[in-house]
Amino acid sequence: MAVAMLEGFDIQAMGVAAPRLAPEFGLGPGEMKWVFAISNIGMVLGAALGGWLADRVGRKPVFMTSVAMFGVFTLCVVFIGEFGTLVATRLLAGLGFGAALPNMMAFAAELSTPARRSSTAALIFCGFPIGGGSVALLTQILPSGFDWRVLFIVGGVLPAVLVPALYWLLPETLTPSVNRTPRTHAPTLSALFGGGRAMPTLLLWLAFLPTLFVLYLILNWLPTLVVAKGFDRAIAPQASLAFNWASAAGALLVGWLVDRFGPRWPLMLSYGALIVALVALGASTDHAAIIVLSGVAGFFLLGANYALYGVAPSYYPAAMRGTGSGASVAVGRVGSILGPLAAGILLQGGSSATNVVQYMAPVAAVAGIAVCALSFFRRAH
Repeated sequence: MAVAMLEGFDIQAMGVAAPRLAPEFGLGPGEMKWVFAISNIGMVLGAALGGWLADRVGRKPVFMTSVAMFGVFTLCVVFIGEFGTLVATRLLAGLGFGAALPNMMAFAAELSTPARRSSTAALIFCGFPIGGGSVALLTQILPSGFDWRVLFIVGGVLPAVLVPALYWLLPETLTPSVNRTPRTHAPTLSALFGGGRAMPTLLLWLAFLPTLFVLYLILNWLPTLVVAKGFDRAIAPQASLAFNWASAAGALLVGWLVDRFGPRWPLMLSYGALIVALVALGASTDHAAIIVLSGVAGFFLLGANYALYGVAPSYYPAAMRGTGSGASVAVGRVGSILGPLAAGILLQGGSSATNVVQYMAPVAAVAGIAVCALSFFRRAH
């Protein structure tokens, strides 16, 4: 959970620092688009590589390296001053972010009892919105003219402090006698599509991609969409804060419900409630309603997403769990790239803020249908 909080902090730090960083570097919207996008591209690559590598050399060394990597390259932002180097450091930080994710999913599955698997994953991953919300709180505590580099110092140093704790306190869950001999290393395609796993793999991808499509569209564009509705700019961060912090409560509740009743009904109801919240949020013109509905959307969207993080590893045997989880995260991260781009294209094409939010309802419905179909397939022993 501490690693998740630091990932959430580091990812959100760039968005908070951007209004001060961009003028100092002489960057316009075209360059900043790539600064934001490149870390998500790194996450796609890192998730696929990190999960695959962990199945071969162990969860713990890959996880520790991932945390150290995103800490080092987050800190590097403090010492650079031009566009090309900034993009390179964010790409490398994104690789670390991405490689950590499937290992967190595998740890959640392997350190918990089967009856608490989704709750454990939800507890771990609700660190993301807590960490992201902490950036906004830190900016309120610091003096009004603070140097934006402070955010990257905090986000870079704390992971380095955490690595020794991971070394001493985190157990290795992939035992050599079971999983690290060459004979147990299934080829990637066999891990994903062999042994009757083809349909669960495809359905997991079909659930993760639209979920992260909607999530990252809202994370990146919610403040802009609130302003586009005619509200004051001071209100926009309130909507983001409600979205982030309500999602932590949603993650814990939906994860508990999945453990108690299975994934089908809790996740289907979560996606159904999300669709209603998106339609209502898009149509709302009241300040209080905007804040409340942003929180409701975060509650059900992140609740479903983090419960999926707990469910996905259970469809793969232990020796293939990193590969399967990493592939799901990687495909989902493609959605995290496409979502913000789609919002920009829709707004440039003349769509209103109301349209952009409500267009996400059918996208969420696709994920809900995929989760329903997935629940009929047997999980791995």
